[in-house]
Formats: sequence, structure tokens, C-alpha cells
Amino acid sequence: MEQPLRLPTDDEIETFWRDGVVVLRDALDPASVAALAPSVDAAFAGDATGDLTAMAGAGATGDGATGAGDTGRFRGGIDHWLVDPVMRDFATTSALPALVAALLRTEHLFLYEDSILVKSPGTREETKFHTDLPYFQVEGTQLATTWCPLDEVTPDTGSLRFVRGSHLWDREFRPNLFVTDDPLPGTEGEVVPSIDPDDPSVLCPSLGPGDLTVHHARTVHGAGPNTSATTWRRAVSVRYCGDDARVHLRPGLPVSAHHRDLVEGEPLHDGTATPQVWPRP
Repeated sequence: MEQPLRLPTDDEIETFWRDGVVVLRDALDPASVAALAPSVDAAFAGDATGDLTAMAGAGATGDGATGAGDTGRFRGGIDHWLVDPVMRDFATTSALPALVAALLRTEHLFLYEDSILVKSPGTREETKFHTDLPYFQVEGTQLATTWCPLDEVTPDTGSLRFVRGSHLWDREFRPNLFVTDDPLPGTEGEVVPSIDPDDPSVLCPSLGPGDLTVHHARTVHGAGPNTSATTWRRAVSVRYCGDDARVHLRPGLPVSAHHRDLVEGEPLHDGTATPQVWPRP
């Protein structure tokens, strides 16, 4: 198992729980992140049609939705760890599990899913504001998403935008289709409200390889377009659950094939559907 370059500081842990998001700088080995490039690039190239098609391995929850701009493309897919050993190692044996377990203050950490998210140069689509929890078949407080860029990312190339403190809102939101505010049919909750990306509560950090953000599954977030003519925005996102996570099957939300045996109300102690990644069994 790869050791983290450093663990989160007490201040960073407090920031995560206060703001619902924290930026961890120089926490991952850039070489480990760079090693993901062949997997990310192959997944992106595997869908050459330019229409609304998920990349190989993607589910149908909206995270596999894509958009086609005038010159660029926004592509994403989930559950690559199931079929790609490089992605599986990054999600399970890299420095990520130790970092997230420390932030969540959990004794055990379980992998829920991973995602590849790419905006090629000139992609005009914004990633609409949403929260991750409505896409999870789980409930709890120890739930987090990591976002690890392979490229230098700025607000001009599609940095994530986080509404600080929104994980504490007493509201349940419907999942949307990422490039539109339209919610998934049959789902429950409110439509995510309109968010001004220039509001002072919105954090939009620039990141480089080796940096990452970790946000709570309830944190409202989105991303801007990639207005650069030459710079790619490639990222890998991994979602984890801690000890207090319980299965919650949400109406209208498709279930991934490997999650179909999850039982309502049960803890995530399954070695196949949601493998334990911290501490390594």
C-alpha cells in the first residue's frame, strides 16, 4: 500500500467538517497521479461518437452523462475500478484511503465508486450544481468524494466550485443530469437551487497534480467550462464511506450491477460491492 506524503492536519480536518470541503495540497505523489493518464485517456478515446454516451464501465446514474460543445467534449464514467487494475489500485491501495479515513474520523473506510471526468479544451458545458448523496444508495455522515486532477486546473479550465457549509443544510436534493438542471425522473427531493458562482461562499480552487479536494457527499458543488484552447481538464474522483454509512435504496435511482445485492439499512461491510480499503484487511 502506498503511504501518503502527509496526513491531513487538525486544521484541515476541522475545515472539512466546517465547510464541507478541504483542499489538500501536495498530499499525493504526482507520479502516482500521472500513472492514471493511460486509463483516463483510453476511456475518453473509447467514446468517439460525440453524442450523449457514457464511457466504458459507466453506470446510468447521470455520472456517465456527457456533453458535446462546439469544440470540446465533457465525458465521464463510473466504476472503472471494476475492470481496470490501475484504477483499482488507485482507489484501494494508494494514499487516498488513509487521507480520507483521517478526514472522516472513521476506523474503517469502504470504496463506493470511482469516476473519470474529462473536459477537453474548448468545452463550454458547465457541470451544474449538485450534491453527490442523491446518487449514492447509502445514507450517513461519514461520506466523502475525492477529486484528483491530472492536469493543472484553474477556474478558466473547469475548477470545481463548492458552496461552503452547504453540507449542513437541512435539505434533500434530487440528482440531476450534470450538464442540465433537469432532475432524474422518478427521484425524490428538491431541485438544487440556483447558485451564483461568484458568491463569496463559493470556493473555486486552482489545483495541480498531487493536490486534491475532498468534499462531503452533501456539499453542493459544480464546475465551470474549460475555456482554454489547449489545456485539458482530466480528473479522477473516488467516493468513500465510513463506519456510519448504511444502505439506503433511493427511489428512481438506477442500481449498479455490483450493488444489486445491497440490503436496505445494512452497513457497508461487503467485500465485493463495497470493499474495505482502510485499514487494508
